[in-house]
Amino acid sequence: MLRSGTMISLHELKAEGKSIREIARISGHSRNTVRRYLRSDGIPEAKPRPSRPSKLDPFKPQLQDLIRQGIFNCEVLLRLLQDQGYQGGRTILKNYVKDFRPPRQAPAIQRYETKPGEHAQVDWGICEYIDLDGHVRKVPVFVMVLGYSRAMYVEFTKRCDIHSFLRCLIHAFKYFGGIPKIMLTDQMKTVILGMEDDRKPRWHPLFADFAAAIGLIPKVCRVRRPQTKGKVERGIRFVKENFIPGRRFVDLGDLNQQAIHWCDEKNQRIHGTTGERPCDRLLQEGLQPLPDKERWMKYLQEPRRVSRDGFVSYDGVRYGVPWRYSGRDVTVREIHGRVEILLDGSPIAIHEKVHRSRAVVPLPGQYTGLVAASGHAHPRPQARQIPSYDVEVRSLDYYEQLAEVGV
Repeated sequence: MLRSGTMISLHELKAEGKSIREIARISGHSRNTVRRYLRSDGIPEAKPRPSRPSKLDPFKPQLQDLIRQGIFNCEVLLRLLQDQGYQGGRTILKNYVKDFRPPRQAPAIQRYETKPGEHAQVDWGICEYIDLDGHVRKVPVFVMVLGYSRAMYVEFTKRCDIHSFLRCLIHAFKYFGGIPKIMLTDQMKTVILGMEDDRKPRWHPLFADFAAAIGLIPKVCRVRRPQTKGKVERGIRFVKENFIPGRRFVDLGDLNQQAIHWCDEKNQRIHGTTGERPCDRLLQEGLQPLPDKERWMKYLQEPRRVSRDGFVSYDGVRYGVPWRYSGRDVTVREIHGRVEILLDGSPIAIHEKVHRSRAVVPLPGQYTGLVAASGHAHPRPQARQIPSYDVEVRSLDYYEQLAEVGV
């Protein structure tokens, strides 16, 4: 059958007054073909050919039974039919099965909606930025999304460790004004150390203590099922596609301030799924009230050891402490933009938070008295020389009498 474009060219040649013989010579088709297409009003329909019997015909009932069972793999079908005596080939089998094969599609899922205050989803993401030297750097981002209201909290960190995670959780709960009943996460190494034989997660002991202290129930979603926590997955993609591009910031503190303002704006927009503003639905969440400060304050502390030169490393910054605490084990906590260094619960140094990596922040009077003490925080055990007139002079007879008494 000729294409429509070829048919148009044949009619154009006829309109130019050319004969059938000349048109056949120019187009390369036979005169009968040219004559048939020029005489037809439209595209001539091909006459149906009578179907010829095939070797597959006797086995079509068995083949239909296999297809109804969901078997469409022609290799499997060929083997099963050959066991029943089929002598035909694979091609005729494929041509027959393709009309019954269902279209490929992802398995359908049910949307997971939750009640107010029931659960939140959390996860880590990795964003990129260009530093002052023109190098591409990566920065972790923590995202929490409340399941009912879709309210979102975003915080950038320098690390993805357990202490950073707990700090971000506390900041998120304070931002939302309460705590959900359930927190859903994937099998992130930050909080899950492994799986038990019964497939239950083995939580990080510090995280488990934290969850029990504030009344939070942690749950883990199934492996390779990202749609289980699709709300936070979309939240991370939203940060990467909407917040980060073109963003200009001075340091991590400035970036987090911008992230909070951005969250405030986005939580006031009409959400595409709920059709309502997350900030309005947040009022309906009915979150658990925040616990007393003493119940979660200890989870903001990280253990550190003071170096010989009197510094403590925290988030890539070295903060100074009095030299007399060199070599001691201390704890560091970050509160209201300040870094406090404590020994036995009492602060020994307080600094303003510095976000510039590898910065050194000395403490005023950090080395006072170092030279006089020769670098020793405590007096070394020593003997003491006394004047000669203070020594009592005794005769040898006195010691001989003492020896006799001993005998």
